[in-house]
Amino acid sequence: MEEIQSQSDNYRSSSSSASSPASRVPSSNFFYLRKPGSHRQPISFEDSPEWDTDIDVRLEEGGDSINVATTPASPSLSKLNSGSLPSPPLPEGAVVARKIAGASVVWKDLTVTIKGKRKYSDKVVKSSSGYALPGTMTVIMGPAKSGKSTLLRAIAGRLHHSARMYGEVFVNGAKSRMCYGSYGFVERETALIGSLTVQEYLYYSALLQLPGFFCQKKSVVEDAIRAMSLSDYANKLIGGHCYFKGLPSGERRRVSIARELVMRPHILFIDEPLYHLDSVSALLMMVTLKKLASMGCTLIFTIYQSSTEVFGLFDRICLLSNGNTLFFGETLSCLQHFSNAGFPCPIMQSPSDHFLRAINTDFDRIIAMCKNWQDDHGDFSSVNMDTAVAIRTLEATYKSSANAAAVETMILRLTEREGPLLKSKGKASNATRIAVLTWRSLLTMSREWKYYWLRLILYMLLALCIGTVFSGLGHSLSSVVARVAAIFVFVSFTSLLSIAGVPALLNEIKIYACEESNRHSGALVFLLGQLLSSIPFLFLISISSSLVLYFLIGLQDEFSLLMYFVLNFFACLLVNEGLMLVITSLWQHVFWSVSTLVSIHVVMMLSAGYFRIRSVLPGPMWTYPVSYIAFHTYSIQGLLENEYLETSFAVGEVRSISGLQALRSAYDISPDSNSKWENLLVLFLMAIGYRILVFVVLHFRVGKNESILKFCRCSRDTDNPR
Repeated sequence: MEEIQSQSDNYRSSSSSASSPASRVPSSNFFYLRKPGSHRQPISFEDSPEWDTDIDVRLEEGGDSINVATTPASPSLSKLNSGSLPSPPLPEGAVVARKIAGASVVWKDLTVTIKGKRKYSDKVVKSSSGYALPGTMTVIMGPAKSGKSTLLRAIAGRLHHSARMYGEVFVNGAKSRMCYGSYGFVERETALIGSLTVQEYLYYSALLQLPGFFCQKKSVVEDAIRAMSLSDYANKLIGGHCYFKGLPSGERRRVSIARELVMRPHILFIDEPLYHLDSVSALLMMVTLKKLASMGCTLIFTIYQSSTEVFGLFDRICLLSNGNTLFFGETLSCLQHFSNAGFPCPIMQSPSDHFLRAINTDFDRIIAMCKNWQDDHGDFSSVNMDTAVAIRTLEATYKSSANAAAVETMILRLTEREGPLLKSKGKASNATRIAVLTWRSLLTMSREWKYYWLRLILYMLLALCIGTVFSGLGHSLSSVVARVAAIFVFVSFTSLLSIAGVPALLNEIKIYACEESNRHSGALVFLLGQLLSSIPFLFLISISSSLVLYFLIGLQDEFSLLMYFVLNFFACLLVNEGLMLVITSLWQHVFWSVSTLVSIHVVMMLSAGYFRIRSVLPGPMWTYPVSYIAFHTYSIQGLLENEYLETSFAVGEVRSISGLQALRSAYDISPDSNSKWENLLVLFLMAIGYRILVFVVLHFRVGKNESILKFCRCSRDTDNPR
């Protein structure tokens, strides 16, 4: 105990004595990565090896561009400890990753306001300033609801339309909006397609993003796979199959980052790269990102908490609390900053844990709950001050420190002269995107049983059940009512069973929302791709189930009538698919989508003319507009006209009645011989109308409303997506 106390006292004394502005980060400052076996003594930075290179951004005299030069890393930058992660030798024949031209990013006096977002203030981010350089990792750290993701989105130009941003953002010294392809943005949780392999998923992503020929995309995909260390998983399914497990969460996260790397962006924004990762996966992720940064890419990401090893990989840190910038600078300078403010980090504690403990107001409640325990067993934390006071102290110390002055000086250097503007790399044409989405959806639907194979089985079983229940009806007048019931049950119940496809449609909308947010797709492209890919499966379902039902209930044995039955049911499925897309796009939630669809189908079934003839339904609601909106009405009416319009039934030995007269008491149909084709046309028009409505919903709600991104679980912190 005396030895530990002595070490702690020595550290606090060392931290306090090294707090002068002239020596913000002395070479004797302690680092917290330890060599194997050295548990007692902290490691001095002079004992740690240099990171290979550091990126220095400078403006050449007489030039107009920002040049990136490699210089030996200074001791003030964070490094890997020699005993923690040794660098393996490069094997013979290994492919060296291509260099990426990074770009400098500067944000100056950035303030973001969102009405109603904060209880006491609309300001989510308050006068934040900082910069990120090529070849470095800049991390935005803070507790929950501190404005991390909002600041990240503000820098990337991806704020929600309800947010207002004040301040300036510079890219290579110029105030210009980052164009398509010059940057990548990875959400906190990106929707991946589990039925594709890693290589297939990245290849289709490259086809959606990049112009040019298909063969040119393979090398880009291979580079992205190597950059994110995914070579061992390239041919594995992302989501697994049958008894085979899918990719672990760490590899899934790296796949989502690799998707953005196929554009070879100059700047990469990542929202919580360590989200839901264990310590090993988190360290592997950060080492991979460090390797990516060493290729020249500018990395800016948010993080909530990190281990000591992960913390040692950061180059610069922006510390936020309630939207206030408490520190910006190099990671070790942040340790010195806390010491200067009176909160030195204990030797046995992770720096990030110590930072969050000092600035997270939630700890005040924990201390209040544990007050009695503290009185008996000592202090609960090394920070013996109210969190609000600690935040104000850290903010005031930073504003008057040499770190803040150095940041202002660097911002002036980076913005006094404009460098090369980032140009758009072009994008794939809409025709190419439609073709790619169609083929990708066909492949996905053929592999995933929950899309259409499950519905095919359910429809076949339903058709078999209905057919056996209503078999042996014959063709007498007494069979008309039973056959009407069979057709009504078939159309209505198959529409209800189609609700089993809601989870699959929700997954498609989620994938669309994530791709649309990065402008990899669009509402029209997604809609046409989904429609074209679903047509073969819907036609297969319609023809197989129609054949089973048609002959079991004994409908007329004529090929043209059978083909009309198949077409009618196919159009009915198209309409129902469009209705499901509309509802799922509006709700974006399984429970509410299923509940709404069941309610709509029940109302449509009641007004379809079977339980009560359409002509005698109450006018204000059930006839107009419900019976005209219900697609069941047109489908059942067309099928009955197809079966009975040109038939007659003998009544006694002399007299006969037409099929229209036989149906009069059971269902209301038109005497016009072309009426069945008019009903079929109405069904196809309704299918088109629902798709137009889906387009409107996708364009105005899913593409621009934050609720779909909440459904994607991409912005659960404080932060408003676009």
